[in-house]
Amino acid sequence: MGKKIACVITDMFEDSEYIEPTRAFMDAGHEVVSIEKEQGKNVTGKQGEIKTTIDKGIDDVSPSDFDALFIPGGFSPDQLRADDRFVQFAKAFMDDKKPVFAICHGPQLLITAKSLEGRKATGYKSIQVDMEYAGVDYKDEEVVVCGGQLVTSRTPNDIPAFNREALNLLK
Repeated sequence: MGKKIACVITDMFEDSEYIEPTRAFMDAGHEVVSIEKEQGKNVTGKQGEIKTTIDKGIDDVSPSDFDALFIPGGFSPDQLRADDRFVQFAKAFMDDKKPVFAICHGPQLLITAKSLEGRKATGYKSIQVDMEYAGVDYKDEEVVVCGGQLVTSRTPNDIPAFNREALNLLK
């Protein structure tokens, strides 16, 4: 049976880091629900290639509605972490030991949620120091899986490995 995956996203997400994992999850029979501040809003990737309509507003969902959390990169996670509702939403998945998939700048939301201390993870090079200050055992690898819960990758080039490990955790 497919899992229900929450995807927190807003404008300026990295196009491929949203669309490629989303396709992989859906092809494997999972449901991906996009979440932003308001339902029905249209958001655009920073490359301008991908536009998507938001399925649910953050006030209309609860972490308990979902089996996993997906955080695409780009400038989206940095914007979302300024909103405590998204920070608490992400923190709940980490606290409940549910699968969390964060690529590129995605871990920024988890840094703000103070949920990465003592974990192995990776992310985009420009946030490496931020992650280390947050107590992460940073690995410069295409994909890092920590505790059978957290899957992180660095860049769009890492998407195949990211998808593979995320799908593994959803089995």
